[in-house]
Amino acid sequence: MFARLTRLFRTLLIATGLLVLLVTVAPPRWYARMLAGEWNDPQGPVLVVLGADFVGDDVIGESSYWRSVYALRIWREGGVRKIIVSGNAAITRPMQTFLEAEGIPKGVVFLETGSHSTRENALFTAEVLKKVPGPYVLLTSDYHMWRASRAFAKAGVEMRPRPFPDAIKRFSDWRHRWGVFLELVEETVKIVYYAARSWI
Repeated sequence: MFARLTRLFRTLLIATGLLVLLVTVAPPRWYARMLAGEWNDPQGPVLVVLGADFVGDDVIGESSYWRSVYALRIWREGGVRKIIVSGNAAITRPMQTFLEAEGIPKGVVFLETGSHSTRENALFTAEVLKKVPGPYVLLTSDYHMWRASRAFAKAGVEMRPRPFPDAIKRFSDWRHRWGVFLELVEETVKIVYYAARSWI
C-alpha cells in the first residue's frame, strides 16, 4: 500500500513538473488565438466594451485597463459614435473615467451597470442596443471573445468581434505564463458550463 502511494505521489510530482515546464517553455498561444477568432479589426458606429476587473476604491483593474486602452485606440481611428461599457458599476465607472480623461467627449461613453457575468453582459446590453442602431463591434480580451460573442448571439445581437491580444501578449513574458495558463483553464471551464446551460 505504501509503495503504491509513493509511486502515485512520484507520478503526480513528475506530471506537475512537466506541466509547469511545458507552460513556461511552450505556452499554449495557439489556444488563445483559437478563442480569439479572426483578427480583421471590424468597424462600426457602436463599440461595446466588456469590463473585467477592478482593484477597489474606483481604481481600474489590469484587464479592464487594457480593454479601455484598446477602446480608446479604436475611438481614435474614427467612426465610433457610441461606446457602451458593460459590467457592474465598480468596474464600468473607472473605465468611463479613464476614457473621458483620455479625451473621449462626455456623452459618448454609456454604461450598462447591472451585469456580473458574460451572460448578463449579453442580456442586459442587448436591451440597451434595442434603442441604438448598429452595426455593433464587440471588444474584449482574445481568450474571452469565443464565449462572449456566442453569448451575444444567443441574446439575439449580432456583433462584429474585435478581440485584442491580451493572453497572447502576456505569454511573451515567462513570468506571466503560468497565470495566463490558469486563466485559459478557467475560461475553458466557463465555456463548458455555458454550453451545458445553453447560454452559448
